[in-house]
Amino acid sequence: MIDLQGHAALITGSTKGVGRSIAEAFARAGANVVLHGRTRQSDAAEVLQNCRAHGVQAEFVMGDLASYPLESIADLFEKSIAALPGIDILVNNAGTYLDKPYLEMDWQTYERTMNLNVAAPYFLTQRFAQHWVAHQTRGRVLMIGSINGRLAEPVHTAYDSSKGAIDAMVRSLCVSLAPLGIRVNGLAPGLVRTPLTSLIDRDPRFAAWMELHTPSGQVPHSDVCGGAAVFLASDFAEHIHGQMLLVDGGMSAWQQPDMPDNWNP
Repeated sequence: MIDLQGHAALITGSTKGVGRSIAEAFARAGANVVLHGRTRQSDAAEVLQNCRAHGVQAEFVMGDLASYPLESIADLFEKSIAALPGIDILVNNAGTYLDKPYLEMDWQTYERTMNLNVAAPYFLTQRFAQHWVAHQTRGRVLMIGSINGRLAEPVHTAYDSSKGAIDAMVRSLCVSLAPLGIRVNGLAPGLVRTPLTSLIDRDPRFAAWMELHTPSGQVPHSDVCGGAAVFLASDFAEHIHGQMLLVDGGMSAWQQPDMPDNWNP
């Protein structure tokens, strides 16, 4: 296993889904972790217990990054550094999907999507980078994007635009921060099983349709993202800068599968 002992990470949006999988994978690899969510600490109790079971320090901080992001970012940074002063890994995972049909999209929905999915990771990374440069810390940043940063989906215009921005941000911040000793990379999941994608479990036909569109034929649990995140944050990836790793079973490589004869899930 890759060893992250001696490192500490803040993972935003880590009480469930992909963020939780990454936090627990970091803990298994030996990293201390700060979990983050916009709800009360009791919602993080199980994740905290799972992380601490690996003998690492695990703390929780609360904050809503979608509302007044600059104020929320300053507050989250201060709370996180107070909880674990040695944070040298930032995982910008918090995100949301709130879309409406494009002709019905309103400013408030669009703004909240962009605040959380784009502005928050941009400025939170800036705040940590300032701190790391001042303390001569070789920081590592991981942006969690989505396959939707490359492939469009109906009723996803704001979400797709935000994830496309993350795709570009990984490259742009790499160019700015690599000379300062800070690595920036990204991880873009395809469809994985999380509380937000529970339709997969409720609708066998939808699950079969998505499996058909994935070369590996799988729609796995979000835990498949954990190992990839650990690798990108580790010393094994020391010369990987500005890359977006798609964890999607090959979905983004396939234009369109052929419909099987007599396909009837």
